[in-house]
Amino acid sequence: MPTTNAAPVEVPFWFDPLCPWAWITSRWLLEVEQVRPVRAQWRIMSLAYLNLVQRGGEGLSADYRALMDTAWGPVRVCAAAAEHRGDGVLGLLYTAIGTRLHNQRRREDPTVITEALAEVGLPEALAAAATSTEFDQRIKTSHHEAFDEVGLDVGTPVLRIAGTALFGPVVTPAPRGEAAGRLWDGLTLIAEADGFFELKRTRDRKASFE
Repeated sequence: MPTTNAAPVEVPFWFDPLCPWAWITSRWLLEVEQVRPVRAQWRIMSLAYLNLVQRGGEGLSADYRALMDTAWGPVRVCAAAAEHRGDGVLGLLYTAIGTRLHNQRRREDPTVITEALAEVGLPEALAAAATSTEFDQRIKTSHHEAFDEVGLDVGTPVLRIAGTALFGPVVTPAPRGEAAGRLWDGLTLIAEADGFFELKRTRDRKASFE
């Protein structure tokens, strides 16, 4: 349980369901909710829109470009679900999709979306949004809320702490318990530092979902 009785701080968190690093960070934020007065506020962004449209597809390998073409599907379904039931369903649907894509490693399984929709009580018909542009404006509006502030030289995850949008934290595996809380405390201090822009080191391991 959170360590204080303070009102929870709302933390907007922008995700693309396809990104494994955003998935890990999202699981960390759920851990933070248990030890700090914090509540995640789930929002969508699109790696496909970022890489293929905003960046114009420059420098992408053929394999990564093909991945981005398929990346539209899951986030479009999330947008359709939010239109159908409201943004409050995004956290549940993200968990249902992400568990299958990442923990169960079913990234090529076409039944992931319909299973996830059923798990959270949404109509299977929403799966058709994966190949439709009907909800793309909703995706772009949410996406721009983050990336107009944080810039185009980052990806996902993006979260807003103390009024500042930040890329990250990129971490593996997700810290648990009080370790999750300490990482949150450190990010809060960073976000409050006017003019802070970057901390980074080269990744030397793959994403771990344990």
